[in-house]
Amino acid sequence: MFLSSPAQLISKPIRIISLVPSQTELLYHLGLDNETIGITKFCIHPAKWFGSKTRVGGTKSLNIELIRSLRPDLIIANKEENVKEQITELAESFPTWLSDVNTLEETLQMIKDIGQLTGKASEALLITGKIEEAFAKLTFPHRISAAYLIWNEPMMTVGGDCFISNMLFHAGFDNVFKHLTRYPQISLKDINDSGCKLLLLSSEPYPFKQKHINSMQPLLPGIKIMLTDGEMFSWYGSRLLQAPAYFGQLRDMIDA
Repeated sequence: MFLSSPAQLISKPIRIISLVPSQTELLYHLGLDNETIGITKFCIHPAKWFGSKTRVGGTKSLNIELIRSLRPDLIIANKEENVKEQITELAESFPTWLSDVNTLEETLQMIKDIGQLTGKASEALLITGKIEEAFAKLTFPHRISAAYLIWNEPMMTVGGDCFISNMLFHAGFDNVFKHLTRYPQISLKDINDSGCKLLLLSSEPYPFKQKHINSMQPLLPGIKIMLTDGEMFSWYGSRLLQAPAYFGQLRDMIDA
């Protein structure tokens, strides 16, 4: 059963499986150590959970039979990160919460919803309060036209309707590809023609390194290229407790 409201879950879950890395980290910060029994192979935070919890496959390649054998009373998934057909199959047998997060505001609501679902409403409010306070303190002298790459060969960026683009906005950047949708393929010529002043190369899902800066820089004259922590821009949930400070430090480096 897909849960359309946290109130639909009658009793507090005691066997939770999380199929999304950033939401797994949130469960940890909500204090759900005993209740969380299954995670994916990409749920690397916290490290002690990665080493001790049952791993039920990848976000897009779930081991359905293993999940069934764990008998969860709540599965937490995400519309973008998981495969629709797999989640629909699981929802036929187990209560399933499907998040859909594209903005900071939607993330804050998601945290509150999961808090309500898991009997951790007060803890969730503490987390969202701290996140809101930290983002409210972020100020920048000016916005910087920027592009953000998530993949190489083919080169892929982020459109204006995804969470990363919203984080770019909150970090004081103006996504030059915000007129596009989701994760479009682009070229070096597109970047040159976009008018961007800064190109951010993410650490995930593609692990960009200094060698990529070295190869791109001669082809992108006048554009500053930097490596950036992809988790800070793409992990919604309790990771946002750390993101504002990181964004501030990143802007300090750029503006210096």
